[in-house]
Amino acid sequence: MFSQQKTYDVCIVGSGAGGGMAASVLTQAGADVIVLEAGGPWDNTKDSAMLTWPYDTARRGASSRERPFGEFDACIGGWDIEGEPYTRAPGTRFDWWRARMVGGRTNHWGRISLRFGPRDFRHKSVDGLGDDWPIGYDDVKPYYDRVDRLVGIFGSKEGLPNEPDGIFLPPPRPRCYELVVKQACDRLAITCIPSRLSILTRPLHGRPACHYCGQCNRGCRSNSNFTSTNVLIAPALATGKLTLVTNAMAREVTLDKTGRVTGVAYVDKTDGSNRHARARVVVLAASACESARLLLNSKSSLFPNGLANSSGVAGKYLTDTTGTDMAGFIPRLADGVPHNEDGVGGMHLYMPWWLDNAKLDFPRGYHIEVWGGHDQPSAGFMGGIESYPGGGGYGKDLKNMYRRYYGAAVGFSGRGEQIPNEDCYCEIDPDTVDRWGIPVLRFHWKWSDHEVRQVKHMHETFQALIHAMGGTPLWAAPGADEQYGIAPGGRIIHELGGTRMGDDPKTSVLNRWCQAHDVRNLFVTDGGPFVSQADKNPTWTILALAWRTSEYIVDQVKKGNL
Repeated sequence: MFSQQKTYDVCIVGSGAGGGMAASVLTQAGADVIVLEAGGPWDNTKDSAMLTWPYDTARRGASSRERPFGEFDACIGGWDIEGEPYTRAPGTRFDWWRARMVGGRTNHWGRISLRFGPRDFRHKSVDGLGDDWPIGYDDVKPYYDRVDRLVGIFGSKEGLPNEPDGIFLPPPRPRCYELVVKQACDRLAITCIPSRLSILTRPLHGRPACHYCGQCNRGCRSNSNFTSTNVLIAPALATGKLTLVTNAMAREVTLDKTGRVTGVAYVDKTDGSNRHARARVVVLAASACESARLLLNSKSSLFPNGLANSSGVAGKYLTDTTGTDMAGFIPRLADGVPHNEDGVGGMHLYMPWWLDNAKLDFPRGYHIEVWGGHDQPSAGFMGGIESYPGGGGYGKDLKNMYRRYYGAAVGFSGRGEQIPNEDCYCEIDPDTVDRWGIPVLRFHWKWSDHEVRQVKHMHETFQALIHAMGGTPLWAAPGADEQYGIAPGGRIIHELGGTRMGDDPKTSVLNRWCQAHDVRNLFVTDGGPFVSQADKNPTWTILALAWRTSEYIVDQVKKGNL
């Protein structure tokens, strides 16, 4: 194995939200850092196809294996990566998304940037389910504030008790179809407020405001939306303190005879050689499941069940966001007058959780995302033209029908909280390895009745909204035998847990600083430390916790504790 002569202060595995933030904070504090990224180079200001028309390529923008969300999607990876399998226990399904590029999933995500609320850190104290976090909202709030100021986020101050306000840029005005949604929400007493997205509506730190091309998923050439690549990694490189190694597939975390980690062994994907990055501190930020895989594969006489896994909890209590969708035809939006419907590449309005679970048959909430209008070619024909009144035919009549119905559909996506359970976990498959000989993960998954009933409520709410707009659903809600259309585990790409934090080393992998109980110079800064989900997207909390952990590392080094 080739070992680099240099010993770095910190080795970080992964360059996404958690890894990028750790690299940014640590290099600015003066640490000498190496980042190992399993994917290749990527720069959204140069490599994006932001303004490329679908008809400019042979595939017409269609999806591919490495870009399942479309040929121009900024995220290279997917649920099915050649040479990188994973397995599922019989009778279960979990679909694992991996990003393979600098910046990771931050090149692809919808920029929905929501803080967890005070209740989200202590749900067990409220309803007796799951576990409370060892920290609370007040511990994380200063770091949420810093992330807001550094990255930039638009929104509105609403004073909702479990939907904390942030330091917001002005939100964009609602589009026509979103105003119709807002009217329906008001009739049904559903809270509907401006979205909170990490897209600039005012210049910030040398980055220009969004110019409303609506192509955020392709990678922003103007750097107006957030990616780790240019908001975190690029400034870290500019310090001269960061070494970025791409195509570096981490194999295991190494340690000495005293039980301290000494670095990370990895495969150079360009030539297949085995290499070793030496470091005094190791930070895993490879994604929740990938970091768990690294720990479980890092076996030794000191840790026969995997590194930092004396509790046996590594890989356990995985969660994902629950999700389901519905679209409706809204007659009042048909025959629309052509108009400017500019906006960001995402929704301008959304519905945070608005009900009291004590009055419902499921214990945790969800938020609703809105889509439709003229900003995407498929938005007007969700379900196919034949789903519309008189839809179908050919020739002139068909063309007129398309003109009439384009933009006349509105869609809703529910995104809810799963409660951790013992049936959702990952482990090392004893019989399967990837192309580099690294043992792969095997997933176990089961939605509980809590989540199934929650998704049923989502569908009922979507139908009520569509009817309140004077519309009709474009497809029927699934029945109970189909679990009400709940998406398979992993499909919403919000997997969390696997290296959860806690005060008790017997029931958690990490302490409240995301530091391994068993190994003091090992930390995790991705979604792995999360004790639970919330009815919010997790990226803003990953960023805030990574900043908090990185400052703790700096403090502990100064005190001589690492």
